[in-house]
Amino acid sequence: MTTEPEITEELIAAHGLKPDEYAEILRLLNRPPSFTELGIFSAMWNEHCSYKSSKKWLRTLPTEGPQVICGPGENAGVVDIGDGQAVVFKMESHNHPSYIEPHQGAATGVGGILRDVFTMGARPIAAMNALSFGSVDHPRTRSLVHGVVEGIGSYGNCFGVPTIGGEVRFHPAYDGNCLVNAFAAGLADADKIFYSAASGVGMPVVYLGAKTGRDGVGGATMASAEFDETIEEKRPTVQVGDPFTEKRLLEACLELMRTGAVISIQDMGAAGLTCSAVEMGDKGELGVRLNLDAVPCREENMTAYEMMLSESQERMLMVLRPEKEAEAKAIFEKWDLDFAIVGETIGEDRFLVEHGGAVKADLPLRALSGSAPEYDRPWEAPAPAAALSEVPRIGPIAGLKALIGSPNYAGKQWVYEQYDHMVMADTVRRPGMGAGIVRVHGTEKALAFTADVTPRYCRANPRQGGRQAVAEAFRNLSAVGARPLATTDNLNFGNPEKPEIMGQFVGCIEGIGDACRALDMPIVSGNVSLYNETDGRAILPTPTIGAVGLLDDLDRIIAGPARPGDAAVLIGTDGGHLGQSALLWEAWGRAEGDAPPVDLEAERRNGDFLRDQHAAIRAATDLADGGLALAAFEMAEAAGTGVTLAEDDTGRLFGEDQARYLLAVDPAALDALLAAAEAAGVPARKLGGFGGETVTLGGDSAPLTELAQLYRGAFAAALG
Repeated sequence: MTTEPEITEELIAAHGLKPDEYAEILRLLNRPPSFTELGIFSAMWNEHCSYKSSKKWLRTLPTEGPQVICGPGENAGVVDIGDGQAVVFKMESHNHPSYIEPHQGAATGVGGILRDVFTMGARPIAAMNALSFGSVDHPRTRSLVHGVVEGIGSYGNCFGVPTIGGEVRFHPAYDGNCLVNAFAAGLADADKIFYSAASGVGMPVVYLGAKTGRDGVGGATMASAEFDETIEEKRPTVQVGDPFTEKRLLEACLELMRTGAVISIQDMGAAGLTCSAVEMGDKGELGVRLNLDAVPCREENMTAYEMMLSESQERMLMVLRPEKEAEAKAIFEKWDLDFAIVGETIGEDRFLVEHGGAVKADLPLRALSGSAPEYDRPWEAPAPAAALSEVPRIGPIAGLKALIGSPNYAGKQWVYEQYDHMVMADTVRRPGMGAGIVRVHGTEKALAFTADVTPRYCRANPRQGGRQAVAEAFRNLSAVGARPLATTDNLNFGNPEKPEIMGQFVGCIEGIGDACRALDMPIVSGNVSLYNETDGRAILPTPTIGAVGLLDDLDRIIAGPARPGDAAVLIGTDGGHLGQSALLWEAWGRAEGDAPPVDLEAERRNGDFLRDQHAAIRAATDLADGGLALAAFEMAEAAGTGVTLAEDDTGRLFGEDQARYLLAVDPAALDALLAAAEAAGVPARKLGGFGGETVTLGGDSAPLTELAQLYRGAFAAALG
């Protein structure tokens, strides 16, 4: 019999519990906890699982709308797309694990988000990722990029889901803490969604999937702490994934769901068996009794502590209709997966864990979930950004080369060509061209997906940065003709115990809320990732917004490419805002000035106009990083044709003013489009046209082939 360690101050601190939190545990139990109980409290009360620093502010976000079937609180959000169908989606982080062990950290991030989707009864149809790395010349960056991209590709490709979009950025603030945000979406019948709330007393609690090992023990607690010089000691807390097992688990779960056997089901993600059992019981207002002797293990002599905190992958927990046990077990045996009754629901408010004939934990279940600590952290609004000092003159082509020669804005083919984006044969638009689009199989509908944020805006002006992240997602969906439906967020910040970091969080949340309300894009799911710091140095505030839009008919798609002879039309105001711009950073290494203001009325008006005029528009892109110059080049490069714009002013070419799009318009439709814009009160004007073999900006030009070679080679050249 293994002797449990003595509960000491050092052990409590190692479990991420503050002295006042441990005092509350003593008050709740009226006795000291056992070692296993300490681990359970640590798992459920850490930042990653309890949202104890963010709950207050998350409640302020808009989460409802006529399209919303299920908002935050479940494994994923669910949104109606008509015809009795729903899209199920969510985004989550796997930041700390990916820095410690890039391949497995990223791979299991993909596996976890896919399980969140099919746990709801949806078949995954699309994946995205948003990646933030340190400086290209930092000694770890190259290995992190290679490992993370390889991990994402290997898991998604083997599982068989197309990766259809995302973003990659580099900045010194991520040197010691990369970000790996994984998104997945699936399709389900709107009346056949599966939820996690247990119901019924005496119902069997069933373990499904792969066996339990020691990988990932304490992973959720590790993800709720800063990094320091002990980082290598955390390697065993990273999970190990098996995409082929996950594929079998998907098929077995969907087959099981069709039998009517499932009362409730929950992915074993962060904190594994502990979190899944507690959440199912808490949502159903029931207790749970577990017998760990029945848990399928792949390692010998595992303790109750290890089994309860293991984050071994490809596992589910289910409450089963008892009369369906034989049928359910046969399905999992057919798919060569474990199926074991490991407990039952009980009417008392207890979480009872037994192992080897002994009670290892006997806790009030509600206290683990609903009564977890909740903090109103002090926060400070950041000081207003200083005015932007004079920007040096730069030739338009030199400015463009500074952007497209940087791995931040170079073509990302090196990344997305490692992902299978055509599996399932429903991908309509490949990565690298804006929002990804996937056909709703067997229909004329399609779904569009995008992930967006501009961290330097969020640092300079958190509220405007939060607004801009949602607004850019709205524009990316509108630019392909899709009606924006809803969003998921992945809120990545530093240590919330620092008032300045908490101020960034509060400001971004306020801005996200402003934009989601104004643009009718409620938040239906999401994730908060805090303590993204190394040796006290925080990442840039990075509240990634994943958004989904609907094309009711593929005939409404704006897919491009531009054609020679098309007019280049600007929708929105002329540029001029260079504060916090990509040009300022890439050309001179300066991060100065304020973020661009976001006019949400203009965003709504201009986006709605663009979608209404889809028939007149050959191709469209929103204007974001790099402004008009980068947008014009990217459209031209994708079309294999030149472009000529009359502009040569630095502010108008590279300014990052919001609510703007660049369109390629058939000359025969140009006058009607401009007239319609005037009638709608939408600023629109012709700036030039597409065609020829050069990129000409004002009086400056360069061959398209020369620029395209730089653009397509800069990322691989920088990262190898």
